[in-house]
Amino acid sequence: MAKDFSKKFYSSKAWQDCRNSYAASKAHLCERCLLKGLYVPGEIVHHKTELTPENIGDPRISLSWDNLELVCRECHAEAHSEHDKGRRYIFDEDGHVLVKNFR
Repeated sequence: MAKDFSKKFYSSKAWQDCRNSYAASKAHLCERCLLKGLYVPGEIVHHKTELTPENIGDPRISLSWDNLELVCRECHAEAHSEHDKGRRYIFDEDGHVLVKNFR
């Protein structure tokens, strides 16, 4: 689920056009799975550098194909767990607090 600051961006024509053309350029396949030799449909165009209120207006971050990756839901969850390392609390896509494993 989009954060409040990013809802307008994710509903914009610029993002929708960028997202759709990027996914098409990757044949709608998950890039991470493809590296493992697996053909899995990509469902989410993920920003490698997470969008923040400070950088969302910068098209070099928000709309640049260099910052995008097409992933399946499983790889998207993995990508966000990588972003969440070191955070005390993590949340699911609906904003619910998840139990964090502190090994």
